[in-house]
Amino acid sequence: MFPDMAIFDATITVLDYEGTGAVRGFSNEPWQLGMVALKGGWVDAGSLFESLLRVDINRPFNPHAPGRHALLRDRIAQAPTPLELWPRIRERLGLPLAAHNASTEKGFLRAMAPMHRCGPWIDTLKLARRAWPGCGSYALEDLVATLGLAPRIEALCPGRAAHDALYDAVACAALLERLLQQPGWGGLTVGELAHLR
Repeated sequence: MFPDMAIFDATITVLDYEGTGAVRGFSNEPWQLGMVALKGGWVDAGSLFESLLRVDINRPFNPHAPGRHALLRDRIAQAPTPLELWPRIRERLGLPLAAHNASTEKGFLRAMAPMHRCGPWIDTLKLARRAWPGCGSYALEDLVATLGLAPRIEALCPGRAAHDALYDAVACAALLERLLQQPGWGGLTVGELAHLR
């Protein structure tokens, strides 16, 4: 059903996880999730969602892992587990999904709900490389600066910064919003965007 849907008819869940990073003896584990919906090609300001995810207080974080996890360790240790959070987010994950460099989000979702079929996935990293060839960097933070998206993101989630899951989800959604305004991009279907390389 979703692959043939025109992109401006679709509701897309844009998400971002922040992770602990891998440490010897410990795999990368999510500690924060941010989500926002893109409806009709525009970010839906009323759809913002965020949650910390429980990580054992004694579990080491990779010292190079970005984000403000060091300030939140006590709250992270008391946060809901992915299983406890699942009923609150399940409905959003039954829609087309988008993320920037989506492999991390795909992996965390697969671990969270191995029997749930998620997607189709739209990867804004791949789309940005196609839409704006020649950029010096396609990191989300750099694209936000290059395309002047910071005021839009700040208006949607004030006081946040890169490597906060909600900020990065909104940044990804704002990037997709801008991309769909470019000539030729708005006429694509969900499936075409998901499979564009």
